Amino acid sequence: MKKGIHPNYQEICFLDSSNGFKFVTRSCAGAKEKIKLEDGRELPVYKLDTSSESHPFYTGTQKSVDNMGGRVERFRNRFGKTTAK
Repeated sequence: MKKGIHPNYQEICFLDSSNGFKFVTRSCAGAKEKIKLEDGRELPVYKLDTSSESHPFYTGTQKSVDNMGGRVERFRNRFGKTTAK
C-alpha cells in the first residue's frame, strides 16, 4: 500500500447524544474527543444526533401517514360527494 493516501481506519465509539447509547465499530470517521469504555479501552468518540436506539422508525413510535387511506380513498373522500350530471 502507498503511504499517506489511505484514510485512518480504526475502532471508534459512536455515542447517541439523545439517550447515551454507545456502540463500537471500525470506521474512517474522524473524532477529536476520546471516551473510556467499561472494558478499560480508550477510543475516539463520534457523537450522533440519532441512532437505531432513538430513531422513531426503529423504536416503533413512528406515526403512519396511511391512516387516511390510500390515494383512491382520499380522492373518493374529497370528490365523491359531488354528483355526476
